[in-house]
Amino acid sequence: MNLKSFLFENTTVQQTIAKNTLWLFGGQVLSRLMRAAIVIYAARILGAASYGAFAYALGIATFLTSLSDIGINALITKEGSRDPALRDRYIGTAFFTKIGLLLVLAAGVLLALPVLTTIPEARRLLPILLFVFAFDTLRDLGSAVARAMEKMQIEALFAVFTNLVIAVLGFLFLTAYGGSTALAIAYAAGSAAGCAAIFIALHRQLGAFTKQFDRSFVTTILRRAWPFGLLGLMGAIMLNTDIIMLGWMRTPEEVGYYSAAQKLIQLLYVLPSLVATSMFPVLARFAKSEPARARDFLERSVAGMGLLGLAIAAIGVPLSGFAIGLLYGAEYLPAVFSLQILIATAIFVFPSTLLGNAVFAYDQERNFLVFVIVSALSNAALNVLLIPPFGIAGASAATLIVQIIMNTLLWIKVRSITGVRIFRCMRVMIFRSQA
Repeated sequence: MNLKSFLFENTTVQQTIAKNTLWLFGGQVLSRLMRAAIVIYAARILGAASYGAFAYALGIATFLTSLSDIGINALITKEGSRDPALRDRYIGTAFFTKIGLLLVLAAGVLLALPVLTTIPEARRLLPILLFVFAFDTLRDLGSAVARAMEKMQIEALFAVFTNLVIAVLGFLFLTAYGGSTALAIAYAAGSAAGCAAIFIALHRQLGAFTKQFDRSFVTTILRRAWPFGLLGLMGAIMLNTDIIMLGWMRTPEEVGYYSAAQKLIQLLYVLPSLVATSMFPVLARFAKSEPARARDFLERSVAGMGLLGLAIAAIGVPLSGFAIGLLYGAEYLPAVFSLQILIATAIFVFPSTLLGNAVFAYDQERNFLVFVIVSALSNAALNVLLIPPFGIAGASAATLIVQIIMNTLLWIKVRSITGVRIFRCMRVMIFRSQA
């Protein structure tokens, strides 16, 4: 009974954060493993050209999913957890707003299909994968509702269910029929199943929410959501800048080495992201109603995540060669130095993920937007300077420098808003652990 209560009920702040982090982490791990299994199998069955066409078409669908959100999901999570009285109105209006955006974007893709790609196979797959875009968009809205209710177990369970259906159908359809069309249908069917499942689980809440549509509230939602949406797009651009610019300036082999190192780092980044996601509803609520408690909560959380980043960097740098050799083989050993530089970014990325959430919780997201734009431009400029002479090491160094800049700007801003003293809290934690 105690385990059931811990996993499915919200009792205390600490237990709620721990529960939500556990669910999100488990859901992410299982989902990524299942998706990796079907991707590897599909790549072997389809061959490079056919799988490339599928990946390109799926990439467009994934981009459309991000574009259709325009920050509405993050806004629902923040406002729904902060003021439950307005939750129905936000979600009901957001639901129909997203439906409208979905239809506009889908129609735009169909009209632009002849010019979107010159790959005939990808052109055939895009209409099917538009269903993936549509169902994922609606499922993400259900996940945002679950986050606003601080019940991340709903989001995690249905993310796992969606990817399980995609993996099972993908294996069955590829084995029986072969071809990228079979895989695209499996993805569409899995996304539909996941969307239907989360809507069934939340049917009572969503039924009440949809009655609260307020046409006059659409403008308010779009005006308040766009910074979140633009930040998501900027984040996606920053993640891909290094690879794109390496492809322009260096060899394909170096792009492969850097990508191998980057994949390992992105797995590490999942941890602070999940912790931040679990903490955000609590922080948003405290920021409005209990500023002193919010400051203490933020100090301890950021300090703890900063110490964890330091520990990961201290352990990861000397073990980088072992990790690359074990996972990728001797061919990828040139990536070791680049990985060592990238691991050092954990010192800055781990706490900055929580600092970024604090900016949102205190309604200062437009300031964060400036930070992201400055960082993205700095990353591009540093890549131009460092990649030609230093290759992938230069790209890694550019990423590290940008993280230092971004984290410094965030820390200064959050301290001016909240008065937090992160380093003092870190010293207290270190002394307590030694005692």
